[in-house]
Amino acid sequence: MYRFAALFGDSLTANENQIGESLRAAGLTDVLTHARFSLYVSADTPVTRLHARALLVGHAFRRADGTPLTGSTHSEIPADIKLTRYLIEQCWGDYIVLEFPADDWAQFDTIRDPSGGVACVYSIASGCVTSDVSAMVDAGVIRRAVDWSFIKENLIYPHLKTGSTGLLDVSELLPGHRLRISGDAATTDELWTPWTFATRDQRYRSAPEAAAAVRSSVTAAVESWAAADGDVLLELSGGLDSSIVAACLRHSTARVTCCNLVTAVPGADERDYATAMSGVLGQYLHVRTLRVEDAAFDFPPPANAVAPSTWFLQNAANTLKEAIGQEQGIRSFFSGGGGDTAFGYIKTAAPAADAYRERGLLAAACAARDLAELHQCTFWKACRLTIKKLLSPPKPPRVPDLSFVRDTAHRSAISLHPWFASPPDSLPGDRERIFDLAGAQIFRDGVARATTSHLRMPLLSQPVVEACLKVPSWMWIEGGYNRSVARSAFADDLPAKILHRRSKGTFMNYSGAVYRRNKPLLRDYLLQGSLEGHGLLDATALQRFFDRRHDDLDDGFMRIFDLCAIENWVRHQT
Repeated sequence: MYRFAALFGDSLTANENQIGESLRAAGLTDVLTHARFSLYVSADTPVTRLHARALLVGHAFRRADGTPLTGSTHSEIPADIKLTRYLIEQCWGDYIVLEFPADDWAQFDTIRDPSGGVACVYSIASGCVTSDVSAMVDAGVIRRAVDWSFIKENLIYPHLKTGSTGLLDVSELLPGHRLRISGDAATTDELWTPWTFATRDQRYRSAPEAAAAVRSSVTAAVESWAAADGDVLLELSGGLDSSIVAACLRHSTARVTCCNLVTAVPGADERDYATAMSGVLGQYLHVRTLRVEDAAFDFPPPANAVAPSTWFLQNAANTLKEAIGQEQGIRSFFSGGGGDTAFGYIKTAAPAADAYRERGLLAAACAARDLAELHQCTFWKACRLTIKKLLSPPKPPRVPDLSFVRDTAHRSAISLHPWFASPPDSLPGDRERIFDLAGAQIFRDGVARATTSHLRMPLLSQPVVEACLKVPSWMWIEGGYNRSVARSAFADDLPAKILHRRSKGTFMNYSGAVYRRNKPLLRDYLLQGSLEGHGLLDATALQRFFDRRHDDLDDGFMRIFDLCAIENWVRHQT
């Protein structure tokens, strides 16, 4: 975990000694101090001075050769190129940059890398920019007061970063954005957007070209992180995405430990696939079982979570993975998280519609054939769905979930995230991929082990995402396989049973068993909780749902788990 706290303005000058003592007690040391600005970081958080008035917190690598940035970086930058542009175009990593344009240090920019690997929230009222809300609360800089207007919106649009948070007067700097602070004024602007790479002139022209680019970017990302961390725990699910990460670790110098989680109920036992991949690495696979009776709903969320993000399955899985990590003495967790999003796993007819829009009827027919093979339907049904996709209005970026809420008024989804404003000529598949990519930004937030160790998600790193966005959506389903380009890219490195696998593991049966076992507890937890106390839940609708027989259940119980995650976060803020 990267831990930093930047303090600025009047609050710093008024309470500097008291705040400094508290932050030092929390393990943060001041590395830069001026009259109206101070920067504190933890001992294990890298800090690199890029030039006289610019500091990089975290890890950053050069794209050209994968080497880390050093203090001599400024000498590499041409005079006509600004530091910000150089970082976004020539580098990548998990970092934030603090840059000061003037000598008085009263004005500064905070730049967050496009992957969002370093947490970054800010409060103009409190005068701070930080990754460590918990330390700032203990220091009296930030107050844990729930923003109930955010909670209301979060009930309707869960699992999404918006720049707002669940704490009053605290905002989040979105990945790929810059925060500019000048006195009491603050503005944000977007430095990086995925739409830059999802255009006709950026697309790869052939599947081999696309596969080579994807392989190169993924390999470089995994190897760079492995070299930086040294000892890693690979969360090997048995699926394609984590197996590709494993394949890239095969020749790394890092010490790799592999783990896999299974359940006693059918659907999520992937150990055969995971064992096949750990065998390629020559590593023992540590297997742990998620027990239904161990599921908890009232647990401390990650201390730095500024919004609801952790549900019971994440908490249970985190406990087991964290225990393995402590036993093995690892420094970071490696995950294939976000692979479905990066590798264009689209479940609609959008790829065939894209092919028609950009390449014409013959390309659309080929894509429809692949679509039929992928979904095991007839070619003619695939064609009908493609025509429907072409004639239908654009799919909204998010559909509001109004179930079990009392006040259903909400704003348009398009205003929730800057990536939701798609260009007018964008293709349906590109829209769906980028909307999913915005949702993937929250993946790190619900993981408690990321507060004590690094959590690497190399498939969501900037170069990998950019390379994947340049792959046309129809190439991702070529041959009737999902994530086809990624399979081709690593065909020589994966066991056949993983390379040609069409199925995916699921925790749905496990989640259903947890719901059935805990239904009375869940009912009381929600109907006697803070959300209901603030008039946000439709208690009558909830009671009707809980009264349903177990054999009459659909997947609606997953919505109950979402509500419980929000309830749990709210309860732990006070």
